[in-house]
Amino acid sequence: MKKIVIIGGGAAGMTAAIAAAQYIKKTDQKSEIWILEHKDIVGKKLLSTGNGRCNLTNKVMDSDCYYSEHPKIVWQILEKFGMEDTLKLFQEIGIFVKSKNGYYYPRSEQAAAVRELFEIYLERLGVRICTGIHVKRIKKEKSAFLIHAFQNTSSKEDVSSKKDKNISIRADKVILTCGGMAAPVLGSDGSGYDLARSLGHSIVPVVPALVQLRVKDHPLKQAAGVRTEGTVSLYVNKKLMGADTGELQITEYGISGIPVFQISRHASKALFHKLPVRAEIDFLPDISEETMLSVLRYKKEKNEKTCIFDVLLGIFNKKLIPCLLKNAGIDFKLKICELNEQKLEKLISTCRHFPLTISGTNGFEQAQVCAGGVRLSEINASTMESLCCNDLYLAGEILDADAVCGGYNLQWAWATGYLAGFHAVKE
Repeated sequence: MKKIVIIGGGAAGMTAAIAAAQYIKKTDQKSEIWILEHKDIVGKKLLSTGNGRCNLTNKVMDSDCYYSEHPKIVWQILEKFGMEDTLKLFQEIGIFVKSKNGYYYPRSEQAAAVRELFEIYLERLGVRICTGIHVKRIKKEKSAFLIHAFQNTSSKEDVSSKKDKNISIRADKVILTCGGMAAPVLGSDGSGYDLARSLGHSIVPVVPALVQLRVKDHPLKQAAGVRTEGTVSLYVNKKLMGADTGELQITEYGISGIPVFQISRHASKALFHKLPVRAEIDFLPDISEETMLSVLRYKKEKNEKTCIFDVLLGIFNKKLIPCLLKNAGIDFKLKICELNEQKLEKLISTCRHFPLTISGTNGFEQAQVCAGGVRLSEINASTMESLCCNDLYLAGEILDADAVCGGYNLQWAWATGYLAGFHAVKE
């Protein structure tokens, strides 16, 4: 009897187990599927996705949404298990989905329900789920693996007959789905990288992604707590790396919000290589400079005794105005009639191109995903099998692939997990 052991019970790990177990059931094979998960439940990280609503996947699958040192390999993998395959899998599990402008969510909008349905389906397929298991090392012995692990005494199931803490498990095939380093409290502690290295793999440096940015000498600190529409553009060595529009959040240390998350991986990578990083915020993404200048000229003509602060009060959040005026070099007590054409143009330029020097990002504790991981050139893109170690498969965030918000990172987990699980039992 063959034993396939999946190390990591996140989205990729659970999907790998389902794919393997389904194939075994259809072909009447005599094999065991085990999941070794070091948290108290499988799929714990799912609970935080989509603000608890679980953005499962996205109708628009574009290669521009993914990043890697080997972007072509990312797309080769995603073409083998796409969005429609994912929706079919959810139907089999019993998860009804709905679309919001192409963003797919469970109909219940409950990430907890998705996690629970996965667990129920795994148990129905006969997958053995072992929680509280911390894998310390994996040794390849000819045609098998010997997994050395540590088990919490409080875990639900003792996999050691002697009930001691140190355990050894033999496996014919191993699937590494340990996750990355983002949100370690939910299970991604980075231990999978050491396991992959020990089996012959190399790692692209891992940095936080989909994370908040920290600002040097923060000129918007006075406006901390403000949420406002804007466009954030990120520059590395004066080269535009990315831009996104949406609701920004100004914090005491820097900037946050979906548009910031979307470009943050470029900042993380550049800062890792000690390159200068700068951001610009357009606080008027829906108004042209010409229109804004016309408005200010009109206000100047009709309300010559009105303070510039009061003029801007109808356009910007009250806490943001002093920051804009200070950066433009304008006293907020000045009347609009005292501003010449040059100062009006300077004010508009500041509102459209507010400069920020990025000094860092928040840590892995607050990141949603990681950028970097096991090099995709060391993986068979058709099967997810390692090219460095026979009978070893890898899937999910442990690999060097990350994506923007919108269900894309979960799609990567479903796709790589399914391919790894299916081919681990088929080959």
